[in-house]
Amino acid sequence: MSVKSVAVLVSGSGTNLQTLIDNIHGIYGRIIAVISDAPDVYALDRAEKANIPTETVNYAAYGDKSLFYEELLNILRQKEPDLIVLAGFMKILPGEFYERFPNKIINIHPALIPAFCGKGYYGIKVHEAVLRYGAKVTGVTVHFADDKADHGPIILQKCVPVLEGDTPEILQQRVLLTEHELLPYAVQLFLQDRLEVDGRTVRILDEK
Repeated sequence: MSVKSVAVLVSGSGTNLQTLIDNIHGIYGRIIAVISDAPDVYALDRAEKANIPTETVNYAAYGDKSLFYEELLNILRQKEPDLIVLAGFMKILPGEFYERFPNKIINIHPALIPAFCGKGYYGIKVHEAVLRYGAKVTGVTVHFADDKADHGPIILQKCVPVLEGDTPEILQQRVLLTEHELLPYAVQLFLQDRLEVDGRTVRILDEK
């Protein structure tokens, strides 16, 4: 069986990327590219330290944002990865990406979809909303992405407790630990051909 390839899209420090480098790269598949929408983010340093090729398509440099997405899609077409992982990538990709890579784009969200998700719910804003609402649990969702924010079929979810005295920053760090657990496992399952998508239902198949 040929080794499957992964492209990772990033926007920031890349802690989730690091979990993929540590737990997936060279073990279950190969990360062939890390692509950033901004220069000088630490995620690019992480990739370079692991000898993984990097690309930058600077979103801020494009007046016409459609040209940004066109360039990004061109790069992905050239690399032809088996899987694309949105690891803290802060853009919603247009529909052409999902037509070209159907059920091959995975996203991670720091809450239990369909709660605290969608437009405006990203980063620390998610955890602020959880605390403001008085929720007793939050969590992490890994899902196949589509052209709507935090909407595609759910692969994995895990609860994280909300504790007395939590601040958004404290809660964010606790949730991040679970992100680091769930994302590489979901990617592993994909690379092992153990995910079966039926409409909105994703089944995890037994290991072959």
